Amino acid sequence: MKTLLLLALSIILFSSCSNSVSDDYSGWANYGGTKDANRYSSIDQINLENVTGLEEAWVFNTGDKDTANRSEMQCNPIVIDGTLYVTSSKFKLFALDPTSGKQKWVFDPSANSVEKMGFGINRGLMYWQDEKGTDKRIFYGAASKLYAVNAINGEPIKDFGNEGSIELKEGLDIPESQDGSLLLKTPGVIFKDLLIVGMSLSEDADALPGHVRAFDVRTGKRKWIFHTIPQPGEFGYDSWEDQEAWKNIGGANNWTGMSLDEERGVVYVPTGTASPDFYGGTRKGSNLFANSIIALDAATGKYIWHYQVVHHDLWDRDLPAAPNLITVKNNGKNIDALAQITKQGYIYLLDRTNGKPIFPIPEVPVPQEALPGEKPWPTQPIPTLPESFSRQKFGPEDISNISSETQRELTKRYVQVKNRKQFTPPSKEGNWIYPDFGGGGEWGGAAVDMETKILYVNSNEVPSTQIMLDAPQTEGSGITPGRAVYNKHCISCHGPELKGSGTEYPSLQNLNKKYNVVQLSQVIKQGRNRMPSFKHIPESEQKSVISFLLQMEAGSKEKNAVLKTVVTKKSQIPFIMKGYDRFVDKDGYPGIKPPWGTLNAVDLNSGKLLWKVPLGEYAELIKSGFGITGSRNYGGPVVTKGGLVFIAATPDEKIRAFDKKSGKMVWESKLPAAGFASPATYMINGKQFLVIACGGGKLGAKSGDSYVAFALPDAKSN
Repeated sequence: MKTLLLLALSIILFSSCSNSVSDDYSGWANYGGTKDANRYSSIDQINLENVTGLEEAWVFNTGDKDTANRSEMQCNPIVIDGTLYVTSSKFKLFALDPTSGKQKWVFDPSANSVEKMGFGINRGLMYWQDEKGTDKRIFYGAASKLYAVNAINGEPIKDFGNEGSIELKEGLDIPESQDGSLLLKTPGVIFKDLLIVGMSLSEDADALPGHVRAFDVRTGKRKWIFHTIPQPGEFGYDSWEDQEAWKNIGGANNWTGMSLDEERGVVYVPTGTASPDFYGGTRKGSNLFANSIIALDAATGKYIWHYQVVHHDLWDRDLPAAPNLITVKNNGKNIDALAQITKQGYIYLLDRTNGKPIFPIPEVPVPQEALPGEKPWPTQPIPTLPESFSRQKFGPEDISNISSETQRELTKRYVQVKNRKQFTPPSKEGNWIYPDFGGGGEWGGAAVDMETKILYVNSNEVPSTQIMLDAPQTEGSGITPGRAVYNKHCISCHGPELKGSGTEYPSLQNLNKKYNVVQLSQVIKQGRNRMPSFKHIPESEQKSVISFLLQMEAGSKEKNAVLKTVVTKKSQIPFIMKGYDRFVDKDGYPGIKPPWGTLNAVDLNSGKLLWKVPLGEYAELIKSGFGITGSRNYGGPVVTKGGLVFIAATPDEKIRAFDKKSGKMVWESKLPAAGFASPATYMINGKQFLVIACGGGKLGAKSGDSYVAFALPDAKSN
C-alpha cells in the first residue's frame, strides 16, 4: 500500500510539474496564441504530408494604408467564439467571419472623437468575459489610449474609463510637470478581472518612466502600479546613485508584452533600457528594473523576483519579446521555467519560481574605457547555455564578399570603427553593435513546441555602428534654435545630415517639397507609423524644429540664439549617438557575409542549437548565382503539432512553412505585401486556417492593408 501511495504521489507531482501553464493549445484567443506566449498550436490538420496543398482561402482589405509614408500593420489576430478580430494601420478594430473574411462590424476610435487617429502600430488584442459569458470585451491600444469594445457588436463600453477608453498618460505617479510620448503598441495580459499593461516610450532623455499597471476590466480604474524605476523605500531604489532618479529618468518600460502563469497568479514582465539609451552619466548604477525580467504577483503587483540581463545598458539592449513559459528537463528533473530571448541572440533560461538560472550564467568582465561622466558596469551576465541563435562576432574575415570591389570598399570603412568587442562603452571612435540595435531576437518573439521543448526563433544578423557626438544644445553652441531641437529629439534616428538610416528612418532632407507648416506640425503632434508623437515638447521647440526642417530659419543671425526651453536634468545630456547606421554596401545589402536573416531551432532541455537556416531571399542575388542569403526580418513564428513552423517576416513578401525537425522549407506562398507580423492558426467548422497581416512598410517593402488566410481546399467547412 505504501508503495502504491508513493507511486500515485509521484505521478501527481510529475504531472503538476510537467504540464504547461496552458493546457489548451487548440485555439488562438490571446496575443501569441496563449498567455504563456508560446505561439504553439496543437492543431495538426495541416501537416508535413499535406502542407504543399495549402491555398489562399480568403483576403480581407482594411482600406487603411499610407503608401507614401510606408504605413505598417503588425497585428496578431485572435479568434473568440467564431469571430476573428484584427486591427488596421489607423487603429480600426474589425470583427470578421474566420471562414470567409467577411466583415461583421468595425469600431473606429476616430469616428466620434475630435482628435483623429493618424497611422500607427498595434500588434494585438486582449479579450475578457464575465463568469456568465454575457459581458464580452475586446481591449486594445491606439496611440496613448486603451479602448474597451463590446466583442459582440463593436460598440464602445461606455462605463469603462471615459466613454470607453482611458488615457494611459494619467496615473503614472510622476511629477505634474513631466510629460512625454507614450504608445500602447503591444497588448498586455488579463488576469481574472485585471488588465495588466506596459507601454512604448521615447528612448531619449525626455522619456516617461515605464511603470507597469493593472486596471479594472469593468471600470478602467487603476488597481495597482509597479514602479520600474523604484521610488524611495522600494526595493531596487539603491541601484541608482542619484536618489532622485525616479523623478528625472524614464524608460525601463515593458513595450513587448508579458507572459502569465495563470495557475500561480504570476505575471512575467520584460523591460527595456533606462533613458537615454546611449549615455548613462545621468543614471549611474545598475539601473533596476531596466533590462530585467520581473516576476510580479498578478493580483497585487507585488515584487517576487527579478533577473537583470544587462547592467547599466548603453547599447539599447531592450528585452524584445515576452518570455516563453515552459517546463524543461534538466539533470533528470522537470523544472517550470521561462525562456527569454534577447537582441544579443542569447536565451536566458530561468526557473520561473525563483529566477535562478538553469544553466550557468557567469558575470563576465567587459571593457571600461568610457566617455567623460560615464560609469559603465564592470561585468555583464553571459549565458553558457542555451547556445546563442545569432553569431556573436563581426571580424574583418566576416566582411561581405559579394564582389571583390564590395569587399575592398567595406573593409576600408570597417577599420575606421575602433572598438569590436561586445559591451564596449559608446565612444566617439565608434563601436560595432552586432547583432544590431534591432536584434538578433525581436518583437515577433519565439515559438516553443510544447511536446519537444524546442524553441524556434528568427534572427537578424546584420551589424551597425555606434558613434557618439557632442550634443550642443544651448547658447554659444553656434547652431540655430531649430537645429538644437533637432539634435535633442531627432538626430539619433535621422542622423546629423538629415539623411536618415536606410528604409527604417527616412531622410528629412528637402522636407519643404513634401510638407507645409500645418502638415508638418500635424505629423509632429500626432506621430506617424513608428515615429511617436512629440506634442509633449514645448510649442516653441516645435515651431523651431519645423522652421529648421522646412529651411525657413533666418540664417547666421540666428546662430548663438538662446533656445527658450526649460533646462532640466533630463535635457543636460552631453553626448548623442550619430544615428542607427547599419553597415551596408552601395546596393543596400548588409556588409557581412550571409546569412543576413535566419530561422533557428534550440533544444531548451539540452541548450543545444539544433539547426539554423536562411530566412528570406533576394531574387536578383539568386539569379546571379549567389544563393539564398536570408534577409532582415520582423514578425515571429508559429509552431504546430503538424510538424511545421510557419513564418512570414521577410521583405520578399512571402510566407513559408519549415519542417520543424530539419529546418527544410516545405511550402511558400506570395503575399500581397510583406507580412511583418506573427501568423495565427485556428480551427473552424473542421477546417484549419492560417492567417497573417500583410502590412509591409518596413525594410523598403511597399505598404499593404490586407489579411490573408490559407487552408487546405479539401478540408471541411460550412
